[in-house]
Amino acid sequence: MEKSEVKAILNAVAKGEMSTDEALLKLRMEPFEELGFAKPDIHRAVRQGIPEVIYGAGKTPEQIMAITAALLKNGQKTVLITRLSPESAEYVKKEIDIKYYNEARIGVAGDIPVPDTEGTVLIVTGGTSDIPVAEEAAVTAEMLGNKVNRLYDVGVAGIHRLLSHTEDIMAAKVIVAVAGMEGALASVVGGLADCPVIAVPTSVGYGASFGGVSALLSMLNSCASGVSVVNIDNGFGAGYIASMINHIGGK
Repeated sequence: MEKSEVKAILNAVAKGEMSTDEALLKLRMEPFEELGFAKPDIHRAVRQGIPEVIYGAGKTPEQIMAITAALLKNGQKTVLITRLSPESAEYVKKEIDIKYYNEARIGVAGDIPVPDTEGTVLIVTGGTSDIPVAEEAAVTAEMLGNKVNRLYDVGVAGIHRLLSHTEDIMAAKVIVAVAGMEGALASVVGGLADCPVIAVPTSVGYGASFGGVSALLSMLNSCASGVSVVNIDNGFGAGYIASMINHIGGK
């Protein structure tokens, strides 16, 4: 159950359109469902405004299916499954209708939401190799009700490519900058934008990039104000935070 649904119930009681007993019945759901191997959080949308998201890596296809079914059964309209392998997606599809985003490795069960806020989330990558992480951020933001604009392969090795899209940068309400190698893209974007920039270091790079640690440290040491950093390859976290920022003022 989402916050809007709780408000609707309370408003109905206040207007005399619903009895307190009827309201209590609608609200009388357990805060989580006990599955033994998992406890799906049924009340997360009420607490945080965004329902629980399933992290698919490390879970069996059977576990993913059971958790997804439990969330849908308890009224969650959209279930996001991140780091979902194609094999697990095919298994879940046997019982539950899901849309699978191959590049993002994300599965979505239930309704595909439409943007419910006016601001735009801009996803920028340094190179084509960063796109899988960027797509995880982009699809996450889209499934949380945001309009998303993509700007790929505009890294500092050819900075004129980025500068030709200054209008897109200035029009965004929040930017997610995804880059590996030395991770300089976040600082450059941060120096051009008048909105928050969420930097995502990726594990793309040669040996001395240390699996993304070089990009992570560069982004943490950015000289541009307004740049924050999530963990290596954490496109989901960036998309989630971008959505929260984009919805500020629209609540």
